[in-house]
Amino acid sequence: METNISDHIIRQALPSMEDAEGDSSSARPSPPWEGSGEVSVLITGASGFIGSFIVEEALQRGMKVWAAVRKSSSRQYLTDKRINFIELDFSSEDNLKHQLEGHHFDYVVHAAGVTKCLHEDDFFRVNTQGTKNLVNAILALNMPIKRFVYLSSLSVFGAIKEKRPYSEISEDDVPKPNTAYGRSKLEAERYLDTIGNDFSYIILRPTGVYGPREKDYFLMAKSIKQHVDFAVGFRRQDITFVYVKDVVQAVFLAFDHGMSGRKYFLSDGNVYQSSTFSNYIHEELNRPWWIRITAPVWLLRIVTFFGERIAQRTGKISALNNDKYNILRQRNWRCNIEPTMDELGYHAQYDLQRGVKETIAWYKENKWL
Repeated sequence: METNISDHIIRQALPSMEDAEGDSSSARPSPPWEGSGEVSVLITGASGFIGSFIVEEALQRGMKVWAAVRKSSSRQYLTDKRINFIELDFSSEDNLKHQLEGHHFDYVVHAAGVTKCLHEDDFFRVNTQGTKNLVNAILALNMPIKRFVYLSSLSVFGAIKEKRPYSEISEDDVPKPNTAYGRSKLEAERYLDTIGNDFSYIILRPTGVYGPREKDYFLMAKSIKQHVDFAVGFRRQDITFVYVKDVVQAVFLAFDHGMSGRKYFLSDGNVYQSSTFSNYIHEELNRPWWIRITAPVWLLRIVTFFGERIAQRTGKISALNNDKYNILRQRNWRCNIEPTMDELGYHAQYDLQRGVKETIAWYKENKWL
């Protein structure tokens, strides 16, 4: 089976954001904070792909939303006048304490981070040290938050359980991250684990997240529209996905479900083969004629090697880098979401076919395709 290059960029709503509002048949009662404008949430990475959806859902729930952004951040998807903006400098604990002083948040969702960097150290500066600085600032200010939700990634485990037949990665497995991104996320997780019981937190580990506004998987759709589906590798690869609205569902469930310190995988519960994603995209694009080009993994190694060197010389971040090589050659992306379902009450509402249909429709409506 081949491995589509653009469809495996791992980073990193109740039933759905629309369905949750009208679902009165659920046996689970609404959380006591839902619908109260007095409850506040700080969302870092609010201008990003996942963060912007978290902001929208928090507003729908009547929460007081604080969106953490940088001066340079785009606010394209943050136009609601109810949003309160706060600029945070994650590079400095002292600056964060000054910027957060006087604020009170019931919940903090830390979705800020980087998935591609020019230099490996930048992953740790942003993903690891930035998380440490934020947590330390909250603790230093004695801010009595009810829960801190950290968005990590399945990539913290790396290429384990690679022998066929593939089995699910579970929380009991030993992480062996094979990317700088995965190592930086794992270090942030381990720092959270060192904090005492007075700090309530949950870690979410989504697999490949896709949906409207996402720019990496979009490149695959764009390529297919231009009649080329480029793939790498011939050995079977089991891959998993999670739609952005299901990630958002898990975030809000984590506010008042699950045990502090627990780590939960997120996927749609299905396992796919490498060509499935491109087949669904092809279908939603009304089946344009296409050529499927499959290259060996060793060729990807050469391309990413030179891609990274060129990026370092030009100062422009490239998607063709060493992390991408290690991600694409990994064969097993299965993960066990049973604890997520049992303890958080999480149930994915989007399988890949439904999610791709909604995503491609959004790309078309917004003139991306």
